[in-house]
Amino acid sequence: MIELICANDIVLIGFARSILEAAEIPVLVADSHMSLMEGSIGAFGQRLMVPGDWEPQARRLLTDAGLAHELRRP
Repeated sequence: MIELICANDIVLIGFARSILEAAEIPVLVADSHMSLMEGSIGAFGQRLMVPGDWEPQARRLLTDAGLAHELRRP
């Protein structure tokens, strides 16, 4: 799995996830339970991840959606 975005912003994570799911790209949001357990104080970010073979397409879709500045470097 490749981490594309790590953020405390649940709206950003949800938006990015919906874009990828609409394109039928498998997506995993890691650490979402940790974020809830720590009381949502922002100490732990949620990580949006995709399988490695889907990374180029996922990056392209998220860039086209205006989220290039949120993407982790490859």
